[in-house]
Amino acid sequence: MKRIHLFEFEDFSWFPNFLRMGMTRCIIVFHRLVGTREAFAGLLSRALNHTGTKQIVDLCSGSGGIMPEVLEQLRTQDEFSDVQLTLTDLYPSPSAAEVFNGQPDSGIRYETASVDATQVGDSRKGLRTMVASFHHMKPDLAQKILEDAQNSQQPYCMIDPGDNKPPTLLGFIGLPFVFISCLLITPFVRPLTFTQLLFTYLIPLIPLFYAWDGSISGMRIYSEKDLKTLLSRLPEKDGYTWESGIVKGKVPMTYILGLPKA
Repeated sequence: MKRIHLFEFEDFSWFPNFLRMGMTRCIIVFHRLVGTREAFAGLLSRALNHTGTKQIVDLCSGSGGIMPEVLEQLRTQDEFSDVQLTLTDLYPSPSAAEVFNGQPDSGIRYETASVDATQVGDSRKGLRTMVASFHHMKPDLAQKILEDAQNSQQPYCMIDPGDNKPPTLLGFIGLPFVFISCLLITPFVRPLTFTQLLFTYLIPLIPLFYAWDGSISGMRIYSEKDLKTLLSRLPEKDGYTWESGIVKGKVPMTYILGLPKA
């Protein structure tokens, strides 16, 4: 495979939460700029129409990311106006759970129990999603996530902005540009807190870690060829079909879509 699995600071449990949250807010702005919400909503509408489910179970949600906005985009269509979203994570965020679970009419619930994406369980029915998190998984772990969805006969969809086509060296060369981009997009972060401003402009730790993780993410992304290799390793299951490819938008985005028999 072309991808290189170097470390990202966000993957470490010891990484300070205030820096993680600061980076996450910048990542949400990035997703808005490149059109992740619209691209992913288009893919999810196919899966929802195919299966008739009204429930989305998001995996590796962290603090929520762009998925609440994806749900909002979906709900602009009458047939998806009653779709519900459950956010889950292996290490749930208590602060995010408090925010989302304190809004019972939003259609969003944050599960406070730990959920392993490789063992979601048959009790959690619905369309399983992953946004910009699939590249965090090494091939053996990624395969287990896909197999678990297939074995449970639940639809699955992931999207990762990027296609890993540029030479790997460009990832390191691009570090200064990603750093600068963080400085430019920070005014659009919401909520824009004193901590966010302090550790962006006076003590630029957020741009530093954002630049590293953002550049490494590009090297970690599964290319279109990598995705086909992953899917070819899955055991065949009657009635379950997989597809992968590139969604073309403001930037190319790789995706996988798994559908059980309608």
